[in-house]
Amino acid sequence: MNETTTREKIFKSIRNALIEKVQVPFPNMEVESSVFVPSKDSLDVSFAQEFTKVSGKFIYCEDESEMAEKLKFLIEQNKLEEVYCIEDRLKSLLSEHGILLNATPNDFTKVKVGITHCEFLISRLGSIMVSSRQLSGRRLNVYPEIHIVIAYTSQLVPDLKDAFVQLKAKYQNVLPSMVTVITGPSRTADIEKTLVMGAHGPKELYVLLVENN
Repeated sequence: MNETTTREKIFKSIRNALIEKVQVPFPNMEVESSVFVPSKDSLDVSFAQEFTKVSGKFIYCEDESEMAEKLKFLIEQNKLEEVYCIEDRLKSLLSEHGILLNATPNDFTKVKVGITHCEFLISRLGSIMVSSRQLSGRRLNVYPEIHIVIAYTSQLVPDLKDAFVQLKAKYQNVLPSMVTVITGPSRTADIEKTLVMGAHGPKELYVLLVENN
């Protein structure tokens, strides 16, 4: 007599389970609600708190004029040279306030400071969403040692799912080929558990949040 192997028993159980369907044990279970407790703080306060927790540097600005002044002070105080920006509207805005920028570097691997816009700021995570559809593309988010993001309060969203809903609406369901969520400066501790900043991207990450509601 042939003995039934463990493998055959498992396959038999699977076949029987597929044939004899059973009712869902918890039909009224809620699966759409968020598992996270909503923050009692406003979106900008919540973002600032989470962003600084992951070593991001947050600067609040009441308007674009104040943003330009604080950015100019940041550049002068830290003696930042060779500041690059590709996005036309941002270049125009900063040039109006006397901030000198470089447009296209010959070698992106040598860029020290890059200034970009973003798609959205994700409040609960303290994260920045960027995409390949931005004029800055993929390079200025990765190559510079210092990445400065100029964002507006209208770009704040509560959570990641809200960012994707708005991203689909913005690009009419044709999503960019690359969507990245940046949470703090680049870091790794893979080698001997020693924390190294700037391993795969910028060592420093700034967000200048401009009030525009």
